Amino acid sequence: MKNIVVEGHRGYCAKFPENTLISYEAAIDLGVDVFEFDIWLSADKVPVLMHDGNCRRTCGVDRHLRDMTLEEIKTLDAGYAEKFGSKYIGKGVQVPTLRELCELVQEKRPGMSLGVEIKEYTEETVDISVAILKEYGLFDQAYFYAFDADTIRYLRTKYNARTMGYPDFQMRNFAPDSYDYYAEIGISMNIVKSEIFDIYPKKGFPMHLFCADNEADVELCIAKGASLITANDPVPLMQKLGRKIGTVKEF
Repeated sequence: MKNIVVEGHRGYCAKFPENTLISYEAAIDLGVDVFEFDIWLSADKVPVLMHDGNCRRTCGVDRHLRDMTLEEIKTLDAGYAEKFGSKYIGKGVQVPTLRELCELVQEKRPGMSLGVEIKEYTEETVDISVAILKEYGLFDQAYFYAFDADTIRYLRTKYNARTMGYPDFQMRNFAPDSYDYYAEIGISMNIVKSEIFDIYPKKGFPMHLFCADNEADVELCIAKGASLITANDPVPLMQKLGRKIGTVKEF
């Protein structure tokens, strides 16, 4: 079996509140090769990490990150009560900054690869985020993701970043030459299981397949030729690949 990269989705989000430092730390301790996270800019131009942008789902506050200062964002409780109930609420789980994440990686596993999903589709977001990643020596081995073809193009042309876009019909601003700026392609499990999947291996890109959280999905991704597999719960994937599974501390 070829060497397949194991990526934790939003950290180890099956067990911990997604896109939080405790989720990323758990993913590192578990032993994933990479973990993915999502970047937005605060009102005062600080890269902060959350999937949705709007804070309602994970923090219970119906405001968008771009309308809040970092000081305001740091008052949010990111314990994700909608998914985990009271388990993580009131325990200091915050929305982290990109810099805080880089410091965690530097402390726990320097040089670790990162899956950087740009959610705020502006050149400013890319420029600020890339500068921080370069400051911590984490740019060269990072994968950069976006559902926006202009963002992928900018990452590739300005920074020669290792880009991963998605199938054309899922992308904003897709143009006839947009695939020229992909280094890799990301394909969700619903597409992996569909009749259209066979279009994408023919494009010749290494394939990131997501999210495979059980043995059957893992086996399918391997059979389909994945170079990287993302999982909300990486344990079934790691077991199938014969990887050592580390001890994750309870919070």
